[in-house]
Amino acid sequence: MRTRGLQIRRDHRLRCVPWRDLLKLTPGERIHELLLSLPWLLATLALLQAGWYPLALLTVVFFFLTGLRQVHNACHFMLGVPRWACDVFLFVMSVLMLSAMHAVQVTHMHHHRHCLDDDDIEAATAKMSAWRAILFGPLHPIRLHIHGFQLGSFSKKCWIVAELAAMAVTLGLVLLSDSVTLKVFAALMLMGECLTGFFAVWTVHHDCEHTAIARTQRGRWKNLVSYNMFFHLEHHLFPAVPTCHLQELARRLDRVDPDLRRPSVF
Repeated sequence: MRTRGLQIRRDHRLRCVPWRDLLKLTPGERIHELLLSLPWLLATLALLQAGWYPLALLTVVFFFLTGLRQVHNACHFMLGVPRWACDVFLFVMSVLMLSAMHAVQVTHMHHHRHCLDDDDIEAATAKMSAWRAILFGPLHPIRLHIHGFQLGSFSKKCWIVAELAAMAVTLGLVLLSDSVTLKVFAALMLMGECLTGFFAVWTVHHDCEHTAIARTQRGRWKNLVSYNMFFHLEHHLFPAVPTCHLQELARRLDRVDPDLRRPSVF
């Protein structure tokens, strides 16, 4: 199974690629990563409040994208802050994005250990057609929460319960409030979570069972717009490297094996 993926992992050329110098974040990079989604969040709320819904739909996409990048880095403890701070960050983002991020963390770590195996819950949508992955979307976060709780340690279970409780309270307060802005924002977050199975999983893993473990992306503007989130093969090969350094890692990998850039995300 996945012979190409196994070959990539065992390729001695890739083992010789320097990467440990990419692990550390500078103070500026640390601040940037921690605040990455904040401008998009504020812009979205301001536009919703003003009733400029078409523009708000654009900014909310970038809030969700940058939020996913932050959560992903926090799941791997790559925000440049202590682990307890990453846990707190995941809790805050759980309330904002309406998904128990510690459940996501548990299933994501399982995904790295069992990438595209039958028990890889996170990557289940990657084995579907595009349309089926989209239609399956609402079930995807539910399965992640269930399996995240089942697979998680006692401390992770505590975080998941706390996040679900905080989310329930937040949704209750939003529904009881008179704020149309908050209600629309909450609805958009729930819609975003229903689409993660396609945009965050299918796009980077589909048709990779027998060719590679994940897809990647080249092109300066494509990666700029996607906030480097599509350097996914690089992430699987070197999961400790923060997202902001994946582009440099990709350059180093391309020098030893240009074929790694295939298959691409788009």
